[in-house]
Amino acid sequence: MNAPASAPWTITGDEVVAALDSDIVRGLDDAQASGRLERDGPNELVEAPPVPFSERVVAQFKDPLVALLLAAIVISLIAWIAEGAEGFPIEPVVIATIVILNAALGLWQEMRTEQAVAALKDMTSPHALVIRNGRVVEILSSELVVGDVLALEEGDAVSADCRMVDSAGLDVAEAPLTGESQPVTKTTDPLASDTALADRTNMVYSGTAVTRGRGRAVVVATGMRTEIGKIAELLGAADSGETPLQRQISWLGKMLGILVVCLSVVVVGSVLLTSDDRSFTGVIDALVVGVSLAVAAVPEGLLAIMSIVLALGVQRMAEHGAIVKRLSSVETLGSASVICTDKTGTLTRNEMTVVAAVVGDVEIEITGVGYRPIGDAVLNGERLQSGPIAAELRYLLAAGALASDAAIESDGNDQWDVRGDPTEIAFLVAEHKVADVAAREARFDRLDVVPFTSERKMMTTLQRDGDDERMLMISKGAPDVLLDRCTRERRDGDDLPLDDERRAALLATVDGLADRALRTLAVAYREVERGATTIGPDHEEDMVWLGVVGIVDPPRDEVADSIREAHDAGIQVVMITGDHPRTAQRIADQLDVDAVHARVEPDDKLRIVEELQADGNVVSMTGDGVNDAPALRTADIGVAMGITGTEVSKEAADVILTDDNFSTILRAVREGREIFADLQKVIRYLLASNTGEVLVMLFGVLGAGLIGLDAVEGELAVPLLATQILWINLLTDSALAMALGVDPAVDEVMSRPPRGIEDRVIDKPMMVTIGLIGLVSSFVALLAFDLEMPGGFIEGDGDITTARTMVFTTLVIAQVGNAFNSRSDVVSAFVRPFENRLLWLAVAVTVLLQVAVVHLPFLNDAFDTVPLDAERWAVCCALAAVVLAAGEIRKVFTRATMRRQPALS
Repeated sequence: MNAPASAPWTITGDEVVAALDSDIVRGLDDAQASGRLERDGPNELVEAPPVPFSERVVAQFKDPLVALLLAAIVISLIAWIAEGAEGFPIEPVVIATIVILNAALGLWQEMRTEQAVAALKDMTSPHALVIRNGRVVEILSSELVVGDVLALEEGDAVSADCRMVDSAGLDVAEAPLTGESQPVTKTTDPLASDTALADRTNMVYSGTAVTRGRGRAVVVATGMRTEIGKIAELLGAADSGETPLQRQISWLGKMLGILVVCLSVVVVGSVLLTSDDRSFTGVIDALVVGVSLAVAAVPEGLLAIMSIVLALGVQRMAEHGAIVKRLSSVETLGSASVICTDKTGTLTRNEMTVVAAVVGDVEIEITGVGYRPIGDAVLNGERLQSGPIAAELRYLLAAGALASDAAIESDGNDQWDVRGDPTEIAFLVAEHKVADVAAREARFDRLDVVPFTSERKMMTTLQRDGDDERMLMISKGAPDVLLDRCTRERRDGDDLPLDDERRAALLATVDGLADRALRTLAVAYREVERGATTIGPDHEEDMVWLGVVGIVDPPRDEVADSIREAHDAGIQVVMITGDHPRTAQRIADQLDVDAVHARVEPDDKLRIVEELQADGNVVSMTGDGVNDAPALRTADIGVAMGITGTEVSKEAADVILTDDNFSTILRAVREGREIFADLQKVIRYLLASNTGEVLVMLFGVLGAGLIGLDAVEGELAVPLLATQILWINLLTDSALAMALGVDPAVDEVMSRPPRGIEDRVIDKPMMVTIGLIGLVSSFVALLAFDLEMPGGFIEGDGDITTARTMVFTTLVIAQVGNAFNSRSDVVSAFVRPFENRLLWLAVAVTVLLQVAVVHLPFLNDAFDTVPLDAERWAVCCALAAVVLAAGEIRKVFTRATMRRQPALS
């Protein structure tokens, strides 16, 4: 029992049947089947329990930045109560609304049931033909047990893992499981114990399908013990983990939390130390200012804006053929440093195509790719239309098409429906390119067929030629096998004898095609006696060699350009496939793929992805088969094919390509990088603005004597009041920040390498910008205060209310300039300044709201402001312009430094 359980391919089929106490003729009896079903359980996959809805909701609030906002809500409510609970608590309500909406949006986008295992389960056939009690009966696939004997025929889906015990030309499509592009011909001979999954020709697996022939196989594994079951276990164990963006936002939230606490303590302590008001009310006022400053320092709009930006990115990607299942996955694609891709159906078309034909000593190129019969025969660079070589080519392709069961039909809309074996379809499509297929079909009638078997490696049909009533036997198969059955060769219009030298030359031609990783098939024929209606293997001799064709699964047209674009963006492309190494390498060489892993199994794909991640890469895994699902789940970003992809791969992936186009991945990468650039713009803007507010309060209190603030008596000596701080925060966290979140790309995002996995969302250049803009903003705002107040560094003649209004207004207008400055850390704000119309609308709204706060009486009372005359407005605008100028000067130096740096190789 050990061999069948662990390696049934290593012993004979009879030994497997005996070890399982079964019978190839009678199968199991009902008692045996019932006992084994009770012992092993149904032939079904076990699904992981779904995550409770309550846990999904709670998970939306575990982000450190969300926790910081929740703390801000509590602090704001405390401050509102401390002030007497007068009016409506706008700030805590606004922040709470942002948090709730953000959680709802995240839950809506990310809450998807774990359907990968269920999709795997759906792939298995619901019914199976088995031999029970000596009779062929149909049972539910869930009732299959180890030892059952399956009766397999063309079109059947395999419902369990089985060892072949009888095969009559049985071909099985295993691409969804192994990645093998060709149907695999099954045999019954034992194999070595170390034979790879894709090479186990005496095994059939659950989830695959019979494409031709018939056979019998004994069940050796059911349910979770099948290869698909092992993949289901890998899916359950695979951890998608946090995306780079989630890690960065988590880090930002922690950093801001520490800074907010420290700054608030410093500011409140400074106010208390410098203020003459030591009353309880004065202490409460100081605490209110500190709390307001803490709330202002938190960019509460960031999470909402981030969600909106990502959601808009999802919409744009859907328009370009990529459906994103999780918001944060959008940005992750922009971080990808390695794209791991399957070959069959992803880099290639999964449409076998005849690309070369050899008749006599002449090799002819067949143009066109895929199953659309559009192309030409080309010889020496010129179209081949007539002459003896063209006639022999048509004869070769017509004969190859006659020795097949394939069919293609047009739907009238330039689309073609195909049926049959892929290599046979290739012959038929090639014939459509050079000959009148309809005339040939009307001319010949098939009378008999000797089907293909793995032992014979050929297929033969008997055809009646309607033109002259000749009877032709036409064979197609492996070149070496067919050549041994030929005594003559059709060349230059004649049937010439074959000698040893000529046979060696023909085999050398076949080897040359094989060395180019082309699959080779030869065609031969001979006449049989008139009146014959049947043929057998004994007739397959004394044949005439017609020629040989080279077949390949061609790359998609656009993939080469996409891979070049990936290289320009610093992204490696790695092929991971279950296909043959030589075939995989040929495609890789054509497309300039960086690395190739061939003949891999599902756990190999998973291991490769994990090793790449361990090396610090952000890995995007692309695939369409069942065998890709665990790696799709584990990769930082899993990308499944929407048309050819299995439901398993779609459910395991983060992104689904609706057009199955590899180039869409690169468009998605660009979109991801532009989204991250927009998020950086928002963060740069918000933190620079908030830094300016914090520094105004800190430097204003610490330098009260320099700006005349120490002369204030009878009230809190601060340059801004709590309501004014919160108003600035609401303005900067709303319209302007949102407009930056959808800003068109200013920098060329695809000409630079991907971000490192440990790179911070706030890099050094951004920190410099935030610090510089914050310092300059606080300086010009305090200068406006000093210009108005008596005493201080510059003598003024105003009052504290007017001075605060000046500071208040200068900071708001400064943030307008900061918004334009934040569009790039390098490119000038005056490059394409009118491209973002939404930004200009946000500027108009911000300025109008500030004018209303300054000049409307009821808002004067609410925010303790006074109307400003034209001269004071001019001063505020002039001082605010310094912020934009400071940013431009820094960019000039940055660009000069970049020009002096050597170009990266």
